[in-house]
Amino acid sequence: MIHRNESCASGQVPMTYLSCLVYILEEWTGAEYLEDCLNYVFYLLWVFTPLIIVFILPGLILLLLYISIIFLYVYKRKNELKEAYSNDIWNGARQMVATLWDGHARIWHGYEVHGLEKIPDGPGLIVFYHGATPTDYFYFMAKLIMLKNRICYTVADHFVFKLPGFKLLLDTFGVMHGPKEECVKALKSGHLVAISPGGVREALFSDETYVLMWGNRTGFAQVAIDAKVPIIPMFTQNVREGIRTLGGIRIFRLMYERLRLPVVPLYGGFPVKFRTYIGDLIPYDPNINAAELSEKAKAAVQSLIDRHQKIPGNVFRALMERFETQQEED
Repeated sequence: MIHRNESCASGQVPMTYLSCLVYILEEWTGAEYLEDCLNYVFYLLWVFTPLIIVFILPGLILLLLYISIIFLYVYKRKNELKEAYSNDIWNGARQMVATLWDGHARIWHGYEVHGLEKIPDGPGLIVFYHGATPTDYFYFMAKLIMLKNRICYTVADHFVFKLPGFKLLLDTFGVMHGPKEECVKALKSGHLVAISPGGVREALFSDETYVLMWGNRTGFAQVAIDAKVPIIPMFTQNVREGIRTLGGIRIFRLMYERLRLPVVPLYGGFPVKFRTYIGDLIPYDPNINAAELSEKAKAAVQSLIDRHQKIPGNVFRALMERFETQQEED
């Protein structure tokens, strides 16, 4: 009888290179049924590869953010002398980063923004629904910078400022902690300011039904009243189908509510159709209080959801919308 190693070496018995390698490893390690074990491992990899991919894809957004940060550091180094002589040295950097994000938006999500002409030339408070990640808001910011050459100051959660390496990115694009005084100051200086009243809670624990999770928050409305500016409602169609969360698992909700730990796993990264809709402005009215204005803003955002989002959201349907022609009136 011909030995397995001999058959591999002599070629007397037709065998694949992989089979030969397995036979050699079996004899070298003394392990039996190694081929069956490897076949089982390969089968598991084949079965779970799609699942692995949908958990990895959201990380690409973080990768893109760090690429943006690296670009800004290179830009800062290159222009460190010019910076002393120009107050607008970072405009070029913002335009380049906006181009990077706009390219990603076009290729991956066929991104569109409707109603950009409703954004006033002066100050205004943009109020929007928060998806699992603010990717759609990054895309909107890119359009605003490229088409209107304006930035929008953004109120972010405190944990964002603790992310390593993010300081330059946050400073360049006007991201702030969000004290009311700071927001009012930015608005009175003529800038746009954006906030999602639902914040991290809405990002992690809202779902494909697109429930607004604003609670009794009225601080943003008081900011608009104090600054005497209009509120601009905004919503992105299919934002929950791009990236989803496992926020429905009770333990994650308990961890957030008790410890404020935003550790809910994300999955997805699906190339679904994204359309951002900007609603009609809610003008400044000195005769209403913050609670009433907050309800008006919430109703305006809910109206955009009702008009432009099919409930419950569906990933396959959102993918197919990439190939449909927009027929709705904006």
